[in-house]
Amino acid sequence: MTSAPHQTHLLIIEDDKGRREYTLDSPVYSIGRDPKCDIRLVSQFVSRRHATLVQLPNEDGSYYYRIVDGNLKGKPSANGLLINGRKLQAHDLHDQDKIIFGPQVQAVYYLLKRDAITTVPPDEYDITLISPNMTGDPEDEDEDEDPEDEDPVAVTGPAPEGREDLQEDLEVDFGGNSGFYRPN
Repeated sequence: MTSAPHQTHLLIIEDDKGRREYTLDSPVYSIGRDPKCDIRLVSQFVSRRHATLVQLPNEDGSYYYRIVDGNLKGKPSANGLLINGRKLQAHDLHDQDKIIFGPQVQAVYYLLKRDAITTVPPDEYDITLISPNMTGDPEDEDEDEDPEDEDPVAVTGPAPEGREDLQEDLEVDFGGNSGFYRPN
């Protein structure tokens, strides 16, 4: 069972105030120099409501952001948006898109993806054995020790199909020998 990849949407702003990072997860963001904007740009060359970010759904259940020049009522900014070197009214953002709002005011959008952890029910017959000799630093081991001298490890589990006559114990020694056994 797998799920959609986990996504993180980042907007890195550089303006007269310096560099700031915003993690995007809300449905709408206003961008501009107005103190009431969700993402405030510090520059005299930026409109009060310069742009708007809108979250839209993908078919796989994830989402993406569209940047629109101006506000949601249709009023454009004074200088517009330059996205990846092209003047655009609106643009669906992709990883590493560069947005210029004005002189020395820019943003870079990042879409970071990682696969979600897949959860699979455990196999009832899967047995993993770890020898105590497999842990630790190999240089710390005593070279005189013989793995054949180690006591066997008993692992319980169901007997192989058709071999119900065997006790449900498996004996494994560190010499690599293993087998089911019957008690006396």
